[in-house]
Amino acid sequence: MFEEPEGATPLDPDEIAGLKFKHITTRGELDELEQANIEQGLHWLARRRGGDILTDYFLRNLHVRLFGDVWEWAGSFRLTEKNIGIDPFQILVQLRMHLDNARHWAENGIYRPLEAAARFHHRLVQIRPFPNGNGRHARIAADVFLEDYYDHPPIEWASGFDLQADNERRDAYVAALRAADGEDFEPLLAFVTPRV
Repeated sequence: MFEEPEGATPLDPDEIAGLKFKHITTRGELDELEQANIEQGLHWLARRRGGDILTDYFLRNLHVRLFGDVWEWAGSFRLTEKNIGIDPFQILVQLRMHLDNARHWAENGIYRPLEAAARFHHRLVQIRPFPNGNGRHARIAADVFLEDYYDHPPIEWASGFDLQADNERRDAYVAALRAADGEDFEPLLAFVTPRV
């Protein structure tokens, strides 16, 4: 139904059936709808009082806030295998391990803030807890992690480009994530480091 950009998770028919707006037929229409919901979610984030990003409850709630007006399954862990991502039955265990690791990094100064955020983001994308929206959710979650645990400003992920569309910035982002899959974090660190 929707043509996915390179590196995106394709939706299966049951997941597509969870779309709350049945009149949506193109990727562009879906992107517009999701972006409007994400903006509402970011507004909620700006007003929030408390809540620890390093809990599966917060990450699920964040996904609902970002995508819940569009998808019935928002905030629910995926139940199907994808072309990328871990086995769906391992999501909760691996996610909790990842959140414990991130807390350890922050509490013990294991990584500088941007490296911690890049690693946090990468592992969330690698786990791919949700049927859709994992990259956007993980970028926003990494920014919350940076702010809450390091008092650091957010990453300029897009640098003026649309990371949902095919372009040079998205290509660099996907290549950096793939390098990190092989334990080479240098491209991802370069991607998140502000250009001077």
